[in-house]
Amino acid sequence: MRGRFRQTAVALLCVMTAAGAMAAEHRVAFESQGDSLLIRMNDQPLATYVYRDREILRPYFKDLCVPGGIQVTRHFPPREGVDPLDHATMHPGLWLAFGDLGGADFWRNKGPRIEHERFVEEPQTSRNGGSFAVATRYVADERVLCRETTRYRFLPRPNGWLLLWDTTFETTEQGVSFGDQEEMGLGIRMASALCVKGGQGTITNSLGGRNEAGTWGRQAAWCDYSGVVEGRRIGVTLMSASANDRLPWFHTRDYGLMVANSFGKNANLGAAGRLPLEPGKPLRLRFGVFIHDTASGAPLNAAAEYEHFDQLVARK
Repeated sequence: MRGRFRQTAVALLCVMTAAGAMAAEHRVAFESQGDSLLIRMNDQPLATYVYRDREILRPYFKDLCVPGGIQVTRHFPPREGVDPLDHATMHPGLWLAFGDLGGADFWRNKGPRIEHERFVEEPQTSRNGGSFAVATRYVADERVLCRETTRYRFLPRPNGWLLLWDTTFETTEQGVSFGDQEEMGLGIRMASALCVKGGQGTITNSLGGRNEAGTWGRQAAWCDYSGVVEGRRIGVTLMSASANDRLPWFHTRDYGLMVANSFGKNANLGAAGRLPLEPGKPLRLRFGVFIHDTASGAPLNAAAEYEHFDQLVARK
């Protein structure tokens, strides 16, 4: 009996040790750096969240990396001789912005600004990931058009990591609406080596479309931009939850831009359609950003990753 008990105890200890090692391996840490947060996993940088920047008038993520450290977004600022220098401040990494919200342009950094107000939830680490939440406001001509609350969750995946992006817009103003153009939505600028043009990249979507010609202006559940760097296929999959009211149109470019645009009907189909944001009627959008690396040898299954993401969102 004592021998059986000892064996059981040893087995239980091994399981607990393995579980503890796994939790430690996937631990997400946050380091405050002035007006930004450095996000790490396994002591490796994942990204930097910049919530105040005098030159870029909205929060953004920069320097997104796969867990092994290879960067998937263009250097910020772009490096002359290494990166294309176009749209240097408009495409800093990963961001959410709108070319027309209440008639103001929050995309092109020409006056209207998205201001960080506070952390609704301070950065915190869980057993398997990490999260934080922020409150921002959209200001044009010193008028607050709307406020936004966004929760970010960082979760490990077998082939990379997943950012859950859950944002809600609310207003107390009358006459505020989202416009209808291609410069709207959740955007990412890919690392130069991953671009279709001038790199080793490929764009694919959930409908089987390929590159800019087959994905631009198409509605899709997800769109992936990836390529081969140092012998590893790495990239980013932008995903829109089925719980969103609109399936996004994707604004994709062979030079490295990918945007999930929930408001692009006019730009893509030639049928105008503004979306009002009314007092007392919040608008919620949920996205997933999957940063993947197939160095483990397992092929990327974007459809399966989307199903995993969508089920996570459905539970919230």
